[in-house]
Amino acid sequence: MAGSGSTLFSGFRVLGLYSDHVPHVLRYHQKHREFYVVTSVGKCLHTYNVAHLGIVSVSNSLQDDITCVAADRMLVFAASGRLVCALARNKEVVMRYSAHKQEVRLLLALGDHLISADAGGHVIVWDVHSGDIYLQLRFDPSTFNVTAMMHPSTYMNKVLLGSSQGALQLWNVKSSKLLYTFPGWSAGVTVLQQSPAVDVVGVGTATGRIVLHNIRTDQTLMTFTQDWGPITSLAFRTDGPPMVTSGSPQGHLAFWDLERRQLVAQQRHAHNTAVAGATFLHGEPLLVTNGADNAVKVWIFDQDRGGARLLRSRQGHSAPPAAICHHGNDGKNILSAGQDGTLQSFSTVHERFHKNLGHGSINKKKEQRKKKDMSHEQLRLPAITAFSSATARQADWDGIVACHRGCQATTTWNYQRCTMGAHHLQPPGGPSDTIATAVDITSCGNFAVVGSSCGRVDVYNLQSGLHRGCYGDDQKAHSGVVRGVAVDGLNQLTVTIASDYLLKFWHFKKRKQEKEIKLNAAPASMTLHRDSGMLAVALDDFTVLVVDMETKRVVRKFWGHHGNTTDMTFSPDGRWLVTAGMDCTIRTWDLPSGSLVDCFLVPMAPVAVSMSPTGDFLATAHVDSLGVYLWTNKSLCGPVGLRPLPADHQPEEEALPGTAELEVKQEVTPEEAEHAFQSPEQLGAELVTLSRLPESRWKSLLHLDAIKRRNKPASAPVAGTSAPFFLPTVPGLTPRFAPPIQQVQSKVLSCGPLSPRSQFSSALEACLQAGSFDVPIKLLKDLGPSALSLELTGLSPEGGGDSSLLLAFMAMIDSMLASGRDFDLAHAYLCLFLKLHLRSLSRDAGAVEALLRLSRQLEAGWAELRSSLNQSLCLLTYAKSALL
Repeated sequence: MAGSGSTLFSGFRVLGLYSDHVPHVLRYHQKHREFYVVTSVGKCLHTYNVAHLGIVSVSNSLQDDITCVAADRMLVFAASGRLVCALARNKEVVMRYSAHKQEVRLLLALGDHLISADAGGHVIVWDVHSGDIYLQLRFDPSTFNVTAMMHPSTYMNKVLLGSSQGALQLWNVKSSKLLYTFPGWSAGVTVLQQSPAVDVVGVGTATGRIVLHNIRTDQTLMTFTQDWGPITSLAFRTDGPPMVTSGSPQGHLAFWDLERRQLVAQQRHAHNTAVAGATFLHGEPLLVTNGADNAVKVWIFDQDRGGARLLRSRQGHSAPPAAICHHGNDGKNILSAGQDGTLQSFSTVHERFHKNLGHGSINKKKEQRKKKDMSHEQLRLPAITAFSSATARQADWDGIVACHRGCQATTTWNYQRCTMGAHHLQPPGGPSDTIATAVDITSCGNFAVVGSSCGRVDVYNLQSGLHRGCYGDDQKAHSGVVRGVAVDGLNQLTVTIASDYLLKFWHFKKRKQEKEIKLNAAPASMTLHRDSGMLAVALDDFTVLVVDMETKRVVRKFWGHHGNTTDMTFSPDGRWLVTAGMDCTIRTWDLPSGSLVDCFLVPMAPVAVSMSPTGDFLATAHVDSLGVYLWTNKSLCGPVGLRPLPADHQPEEEALPGTAELEVKQEVTPEEAEHAFQSPEQLGAELVTLSRLPESRWKSLLHLDAIKRRNKPASAPVAGTSAPFFLPTVPGLTPRFAPPIQQVQSKVLSCGPLSPRSQFSSALEACLQAGSFDVPIKLLKDLGPSALSLELTGLSPEGGGDSSLLLAFMAMIDSMLASGRDFDLAHAYLCLFLKLHLRSLSRDAGAVEALLRLSRQLEAGWAELRSSLNQSLCLLTYAKSALL
């Protein structure tokens, strides 16, 4: 059976994405007098103000991932595959440049021209405004593979090209001439950057060498060598001290003094990945950097020895999230644990409320003194695999407990202080190869229950971090790996599952087993909804069980996933269970009916899902994606008809929020236009259709007299006497002005020729013979109330018409009532017509007969419509007053 997209959820937006591997561009707004940094995020561009790093705008999505970005005074240019797009206001695509056959890798804005280079050695110079090709250059990648482009300052129409072979070429793009070739330094060129000094260019090579070269005299002024590999970015300081900054693939920054020709400072681990771009603000001691670690940072140079410190940053996960959950009861914060080892909090309200709780590390107070030889990476704990949070006592002590990959101890975190907590919860006397695998915090926030790979389930006090006991007689709750623990809302029962196919219920305080359930397959994960007491258990055979905590029995069993169930979450009322699987589907199960009510595909397999406590958003995390995606619950915005889906339902794919491709407009052929579906103007003969015109266009027709009386001026306007340009004077010795000449205007009106009939009267008379009144009806729709009244007044013999026009107008109203279209206009036009011409119509026998036919038709139509309205009103009144 053919499926459809989700009927319950719709994509909203993505959180935690700031930058990728594409170097940023810096822009200065003349009117705002503020710097803006533009970064690439997949298929979109994000614009931030440097003053606060607040998001300013997000561009429309392009067709492919962005490979490079450039900007001029008005536009931002982005290369998406083989297409180059120009975006106005950092958002809308206003021009597309398409002539490349391979992926575009380099962009350079040069005045009214744009230069683009692709992977095949094809360089094109575009006219920005017209989109025409101004010049084309072709290079053989085996001899000159273009890897960098730069416009030397004060060099008119000149472009400097760098190659992976090491040579540089200076071209005149206006005359299409090669001006000079620089042999290079036996290393591939990675970066070209203009220095503050004219004619001096900074060259970064693949061997880590930085060369300052004078391109006018072809002389090398100075060189530096970076020990961290190729140069990924170069930036010259322009506020006074002569300094150049270089970036490395390891994420380090080096600061070189050009006067003393030495390294003055370095910033290690400025980024977790390669530094994609670095730019100094003009005339300010601020450096903006971005990298593929999903971070944008601003550094300020206020240190004594020329070093920099981090001023502000926007940073998300540098590796995909492994687990997410909502923190608190307001549903505004989402905790996310990434594979990069960081724990972060994303706000659904605004980015300024995002928090970074940092990276887990060993107990520095005790062990860092003993292990001073340990590196930066050795001090860090592995990534978080599972965590649990509670808000009840987070103001008093730590409210988050996390398990780390391959670690025996679990760590505590403090949400309010945004730091790792003081306790490392480790079971006493346990085997050294034990790994913490599952954790849960009680609703009161006082205790943490931790399950481990050896089958132990331990209880800790979060205030003191002390061990309070373990479940089982021989300090083992299971004979296999514990894969899930949960405590009910009243601290009465503890539920554990393990790879030994057992689901066990324990008394929380006595830590004695009360009941166990043998499962048909090994359980993979578990989720408890404390308010309803429903426990969801995902098994390795792709089925999901729902267990009632009160009766301790399996009450529902769902199957439908074709892969492992990665995560589960309940709706706030406990009615729905949302499951995510490796088959790239997100399914919603209705617990009362025990059926699947919603299912949709996503492009990447989901690894974690979390439903907001308020029920407004569903948050998901996916494989190979750094963001947290929000989906709107459409049932809160309006009625959603949820019906059980059939067993052969084939879901359709839903695009991830914020990554939807633009719709490409295609020309419609005449054959397709001929067979295209067109909606009829009237769906059925028993229905009536309104005109969709504003009420003021037809409702005021009945009150034109009152409107004219209200708008009548109190006194007639008096025109002032217009003085001549030259005031006349009386001849004589003494200059005097001549008195004005009194002009007597005749009060007898001139009798001119009879005015011709209006366009409406002519069309009405012509349509009377044809039988179709579409043209005069359309003319009346375009008129205002006053003009329409004037047209109807002119139908009578006194107004220049005749009796045949009156009969034609009544025939037009008859056709409108018979067709059922423009129901409101037909009644309004007829009412005004009778108000103007009823006295003259009563003297004509033919007109009276036509009026009687209209009266009968009006009564029959209104009786049928009134019956339908009364029936609907009756059902509505019963639904509002009945006790359901």
